[in-house]
Amino acid sequence: MNIVVLDGYTLNPGDLDWDGLHALGEVTLHDRTAESQIAGRAAHAQIVLTNKTPITAETIKQLPHLRYIGVLATGYNIVDVQAAKENGVVVTNVPAYSTHSVAQLVFALLLEFCHRVQKHSDSVQNGDWASSVDFSYSRSPLVELSGKTIGLIGLGQIGKQTALIAQAMGMKVLAAGSGRRVPEPTSGIEWVQTEELLRRADVVSLHCPLTPETTQLINAERIALMKPTAILLNTARGGLLNEDDVAQALNEGRLGGAGLDVLTVEPPSPDNPLLHARNVIITPHIAWATQEARTRLMAVAVDNVRAYKEGTPMNVIG
Repeated sequence: MNIVVLDGYTLNPGDLDWDGLHALGEVTLHDRTAESQIAGRAAHAQIVLTNKTPITAETIKQLPHLRYIGVLATGYNIVDVQAAKENGVVVTNVPAYSTHSVAQLVFALLLEFCHRVQKHSDSVQNGDWASSVDFSYSRSPLVELSGKTIGLIGLGQIGKQTALIAQAMGMKVLAAGSGRRVPEPTSGIEWVQTEELLRRADVVSLHCPLTPETTQLINAERIALMKPTAILLNTARGGLLNEDDVAQALNEGRLGGAGLDVLTVEPPSPDNPLLHARNVIITPHIAWATQEARTRLMAVAVDNVRAYKEGTPMNVIG
């Protein structure tokens, strides 16, 4: 089979290999593919793998040999799944590969607010400790998480792992669902409505999918419910925030801080208001990208293709 990888660089910038995929067919690898290049590059492909290159209904019509789309991620909103189904194209994704890595970054962001490790390290490197009259000093308030309340909006695999880490650090955990599904009882976690969670939480961490119902979930109205000292964390999807409202709240001191790994448009425009807001930490969508998580992602993506070829597709969307 002819297999085309449209944008493989972020999955494998050079520290992994594609050997498993090469064993399954004739593979053409592209680091990046513009939407306008898809039809030309995948014209003869039966199998196309994509991470963030969108595959629309129009694109699917331009690929007469296409029978399978493998999304190299958990989220699959970049594929028109309905159009694929109507054209007999199987779509798969890779669930749960990054659970531990994403939860880890949640606390990397949060602990930076608590201790400002880089700021204090820079201070020491600049000679401040060597010239200090005291054995200890701080350049910002230091915060202990034990006894604080974290509110999780969405409690899938990543939310549950985040809750476990929070509980290990002595935090009280609140959770609110992002949809209509009735939540199942979860040990040590108090289920509340979103509005109550926002009022009570010292830290709000988002772990829900981006849907029409959750788009701009955190906006001026919701921020007004939160403590002015609260820390907002988003490692899910950028579109969960009204970025103008969050930036304004940070600049006006109505929100304690924001730790973000995702933005609505990626890469962001230089005039994105969050890039210049007060007390914000932004990382470039790296929560998923540890080598360990990418190794799991590669393995499952290859297994998905193998299963499809054997007539027993797995992780099928729709």
